[in-house]
Amino acid sequence: MKMKHLKGIALAAAAVVGLAACGGSSESSDTTAAAGSDYSNLKVAVVYIGVPDDKGWTYQHDQGIISLESELGIEVKRVENVPEGDEAEAIMEGLAAEGYNLIFATSFGYGTPMARVAARHPEGCFQWATGAKFLLTAEMGGEFATFGDIPANLGTYFGAAEEARYLSGIAAGAASPTGKLGYVAAFPIPEVIRGINAFTLGAQSVNPDATVQVSWTKTWFGPDIEKESAESLLAAGADVLAMHQDTTATGLAADAVGAKWVGYNSDVSEAAPNAWLTAPTWNWGPFYIQTAKAVAGGTCPSDEYYGSMADGMVTLGSFGSSVSAETQALIAEKTAAIIDGSFAPFQGPVMDQDGKEVVAAGTKPELLDLLGMSYFVKGVIGSPKG
Repeated sequence: MKMKHLKGIALAAAAVVGLAACGGSSESSDTTAAAGSDYSNLKVAVVYIGVPDDKGWTYQHDQGIISLESELGIEVKRVENVPEGDEAEAIMEGLAAEGYNLIFATSFGYGTPMARVAARHPEGCFQWATGAKFLLTAEMGGEFATFGDIPANLGTYFGAAEEARYLSGIAAGAASPTGKLGYVAAFPIPEVIRGINAFTLGAQSVNPDATVQVSWTKTWFGPDIEKESAESLLAAGADVLAMHQDTTATGLAADAVGAKWVGYNSDVSEAAPNAWLTAPTWNWGPFYIQTAKAVAGGTCPSDEYYGSMADGMVTLGSFGSSVSAETQALIAEKTAAIIDGSFAPFQGPVMDQDGKEVVAAGTKPELLDLLGMSYFVKGVIGSPKG
């Protein structure tokens, strides 16, 4: 989730030749699980940026960890509210020293600390959420000279949330009487920009004149400022709001004035059922389970897992009462096309805010281009620089 702006992304092209799209590691991980039902050699820990009861990012990861515990019959150690940086490194070092041989870290800023600890503990397996290993190299501002210097016992995992973002945009565009949508956004980084763009393109697929006004909060969890941003967008005329945060503040603000709401991370329709449309959501459980089984079987997955709707890591939440049967049918049709590969959210032609073609007709961006996205598409109101 916490992904910084990618500088000089083209320099890293050679480093990501092996980047796995659409969750390519699932089969290989399952087949390496030779330990059967005996997981006595496995000690698992997870480092959280927040707390499981945030009903957002950390909550959804914890649901995956609970699935892991249930499937394997083990208990996972959780370390919560860990700041990115030196403190994270000290905590992960302590976990490794205590014999935890599989450690998950659920925030982008944990990448360098985790890589350092992984280098010191080759006996362990380390998995970094939302990162990409080429970002750790010197040409990308990291401390590792080359891609090959990065520890072999470090893997990464994330998913194509832009797929569900596009689908949620269809729901938003269809539900908006005015075509004026708002987006309460976290930080101006590729992950968030990519989501805003996909949401906008989805809305425009049912309402070509739809616009999306962006308000940056510079928070992941800040109910007060997120509420203020939501209210400012509503005052400017938005009648549907989307968000990229871990709280329900945006939904509550929309509900208070009779507007509609697209959530994120998890299905929290109960927070504001009258406003609720749907939400891009995550299903981390299968990845956590298959990775733990692989480690128990003697293999540390070191690929870069990029899940999708096809493998089930990226999902879409329930529909609110304002999403018509016709809209649900359209979303189901697009979902099937995304899963079978016949459609992608950024399938060209795609224009940026200035009218420049950024994705040519009949083409789809490479994963590297998606991970480095720094522009807004036509129809987004605001600056991608924050």
